[in-house]
Amino acid sequence: MNFFFKNNELSGVYAKVEAGERLSEPEALRLFDSKDLNALGALANIVCKRKNGNRASYIVNRYINYSNYCILSCQFCAFARKKRDADGFQYSVEEIVEKAREALQLGITELHIVGGLHPSLPFSYYMEMLRALKALDPRLQLKCFTAMEILHLAWLAKKSVRDTLMELKGAGLDSLTGGGAEIFRKEVRMQIAKGKESAEEYLDVHRAWHQLGSRSTCTMLYGHVESPADRVDHLAKLRALQDETHGFTGFIPLPYHPDNNGIPVTVPPTGFDSLRTIAISRIFLDNFDHITAYWIGMGIKLAQVALSFGADDLHGTIVEEKIFHMAGATTPELQTETSMIRAIREAGREPVQRDTFYQPMRQNKKTLETL
Repeated sequence: MNFFFKNNELSGVYAKVEAGERLSEPEALRLFDSKDLNALGALANIVCKRKNGNRASYIVNRYINYSNYCILSCQFCAFARKKRDADGFQYSVEEIVEKAREALQLGITELHIVGGLHPSLPFSYYMEMLRALKALDPRLQLKCFTAMEILHLAWLAKKSVRDTLMELKGAGLDSLTGGGAEIFRKEVRMQIAKGKESAEEYLDVHRAWHQLGSRSTCTMLYGHVESPADRVDHLAKLRALQDETHGFTGFIPLPYHPDNNGIPVTVPPTGFDSLRTIAISRIFLDNFDHITAYWIGMGIKLAQVALSFGADDLHGTIVEEKIFHMAGATTPELQTETSMIRAIREAGREPVQRDTFYQPMRQNKKTLETL
């Protein structure tokens, strides 16, 4: 046994992690009870190194929110607006294509596109958007729409979720985003997102997408009114679907930002909690290859530290982000590729540019001195 864990309270968990055995939900709760952050990081790194070696990835991408008009009124959301609100916005397909054209000149490989549940845009708008973006550059990977948006689009199209996904895929959709998962436990969901899709609906959309041979990411919004047991329940449901479909490419924990919304939280997620959550996610989600430290939510410096706590990905360059910033995030809205490479290098990892599906595109051999 590693000397570090010989007399440690987590020695039993260490033995299972070292042997590559699956942790139970009670064992995951034990990890959340632990205050030994270094031990959690050491456990997470055993799993991370086993799966990814010393590599850490990033993607050169751009976010586009096509509109923030939304028929829902989720309590935690600072992004959504009604048509009567002066700061609502809506982009035409032509405006989205122009943003994409500009971003392609920066070398992006992915567009990440989500929005609110628009009260009046027709299904044809979304199909036209996908087709126009693929026509711009067929190599451009389109990662679009949350599970809730897919349910909304199915309602607009008057088709089943599966048939709607097939149409969107035919128009150019490459991957679903993982947004909208929040926390699956019904009692928590009722407090933070009443009226939103249920956990079962979220999982069913991703299941249907995976059954079409396609991939997606998934998320968890933490640090509001949920308990550690709620987090473990959430992770367990994702792990169970991954056992069934093997369709998730990566997991992205999202720290809650408390400003400008209806859920008052005196103390938002701390650095300790963010690192702990990433580490436990890495240990518990044994059938996931990748865990992303979402720098836009936690800051690039803490995300960099998270590379020593089980994360193997820093997400992307992003260029323009609205959802977290409208909720009070003070991080920059973009990172250059150079800054991503530098952050990974400084953490002692080997930077690898990836695509939407976490597949390596190129390994960056530049040293810190050349950046």
